[in-house]
Amino acid sequence: MSRHPEVKWAQRPGKVYVTVLLPDSQNAKVNLDPEGVFTFFANAGAGNHVYELKLDLFDKVNVEESKINVGVRSIFCVLEKAENKWWTKLLRGDDKAPHYVKVDWDKWVDEDEDAGPADSDVGGMDFSKLGGMGDMMGGMGDMMGGMGGMMGGMGDMMGGMGNDGMGDDFDDSDEEGKKLKNILI
Repeated sequence: MSRHPEVKWAQRPGKVYVTVLLPDSQNAKVNLDPEGVFTFFANAGAGNHVYELKLDLFDKVNVEESKINVGVRSIFCVLEKAENKWWTKLLRGDDKAPHYVKVDWDKWVDEDEDAGPADSDVGGMDFSKLGGMGDMMGGMGDMMGGMGGMMGGMGDMMGGMGNDGMGDDFDDSDEEGKKLKNILI
């Protein structure tokens, strides 16, 4: 008997984001039908268990414009809707969604909210260039390097408190020592 992976979803007026959470999946196969049928099959886990999924989406999708990225921990899909409108739910029918289908609150935007910046987070993602994070991390390293200088200055200030850590440099002849001594009193 096959198992069902956890599925998270969110939407924008023209897109549906579907993430299948299945670490270390092998032989992952995703099929998308223009009528809105999403199927998934993969093997995963120590026992090489079979995971299957069939979702009858709320409405039709544009298969040619949709994108699928199979990663190490998940399968991320950007499904283009056939019509640029909000869906009331992910799946068609009156039944409650299965327990393994959940809202992706990290990507969710309400219909009445501005979908501008959040839409560019994943909607404009170029799946062929996922390795471009190095430039962003380099900028963060520069920022952290600047903080190191600030911390070095703190060390210099603390170093004036005494070479042995006991505060021997607090004599009245040292001008900085007087200021620091007055602050401590």
